[in-house]
Parts: sequence; structure tokens; C-alpha cells
Amino acid sequence: MFKIFIVEDDTGLALLLEEHLNKYGYQTFAVQNFDTVLSEFKKFDPHIVLLDINLPKYDGFYWCRQIRTSSTCPILFLSARESKMDQVMALENGADDYITKPFDYEIVIAKVKSQLRRAFGTYSVNEQIRTLDVEGLMLDIERLSLSFHHEKVELSLTEAKILDELMKKAERVVSRDRLLEKIWDDQAFVDDNTLNVYVTRVRKKLMTLGIHDSIQTIRGQGYRLYPNWGDQE
Repeated sequence: MFKIFIVEDDTGLALLLEEHLNKYGYQTFAVQNFDTVLSEFKKFDPHIVLLDINLPKYDGFYWCRQIRTSSTCPILFLSARESKMDQVMALENGADDYITKPFDYEIVIAKVKSQLRRAFGTYSVNEQIRTLDVEGLMLDIERLSLSFHHEKVELSLTEAKILDELMKKAERVVSRDRLLEKIWDDQAFVDDNTLNVYVTRVRKKLMTLGIHDSIQTIRGQGYRLYPNWGDQE
């Protein structure tokens, strides 16, 4: 049974979310003490998080960053804030998707199913190539990790999919449309800023491993992974 962690200070809305999710067989936990979100997250150990932005004391961006220090599980923002900047900030802080309020509960259910399927279902089960190796850079698709020499970083599913595509076609240009199609083929939450944010996050993960300037932006076309890390050693 998949477990869903709800961080929403509108108790009525949180209750309705739980009722709808429970109907589909999900186990839910709605936070009541907003000072202990991270500890309750670790205790419940969920498969996915539904997170509001406007919360008591610390906002959802803060808690998203805290959760990302220990987990790569999907995080779906539910917020009345509709600006593009709020959506970009959500992604920059580690979110996987964003739904604006008011919303249709069936849309939320569909989004939850999509994220769970991507994180734990068809992608990891049906992907023929589970591990990619490009000159010592190892992508473990099933475990959502990237390693180089003896260093390793965890990835979100979206970051893993971007690297999957770039590493399969190393030294070749991958179009922006191809990346968007592969990553967000069933979601409406897509624009150029969204892809830019995720590519920036992937670059930061590579930098953590000591790999710099390996993802090249090809103006008007897309991106290319150039395996230059041998020259950086």
C-alpha cells in the first residue's frame, strides 16, 4: 500500500484529500503539528508528499528542502499561488509537480498515480537499460543515483530521466522537445523555464561529483552531454 504524506494547514481540505485518497486504497497521514514536519515525515516514511506553500512558521519551500536532504520521493505542491515564479521556486527547491487551488480531486489522484508510476512502477520495471556507464560516470536508473569514482549523489526521478536521455546519446544533441516529451509527456505543467530549472539541478549534481561544464547548451537546438571529465582529473 502506497503511503501519502499531506502537509496542509486547512484541516477541512486535508480531510477531504485523505477521504479521496483512502477511496483509492492509499494510506495517508495529515500533519497537525507544523513544527515537526520533517520528523513526522521520517517516521511515516511515505512514497509521495502533497505539500502546501503557505504554512504556519515555515513555508512549503522550506519543508521541501528539508525533505530533500533525506529523500528523493515525489513531492507534489498544492497551492493557491498561481504565479510562474512560485512554480519555478517549487521546482528549484526540489518539487516534482505543482497543482493550483482550487483543484479537481480527480486531477490530484491522477497526478499522484502518475508520480507513483514514474517513481515505483512502469519506468523502473520496464526500462531495459537499468544502469548506464559513460566513461566512469554511472547512472543507476532503478536506484535513482549517480556515481563517479567513489562519490555518489541521489537524484529525483526527473533528474534521472534527463541524464538517462543525455547519457544514452552522449556527444549528440538532444532536443528540448525530446526531453520535454520524455519527462512530461502526460503533464500540462511544462514550459521552457521548467526544463531550464531541471537542467540546472542536474548540472549541480554533476558538480557535486567534481564534473563541470559537461552539459552544453546548443542554442536553438537543445543540450549535449560532453564527457570531458577525463580532462578534469
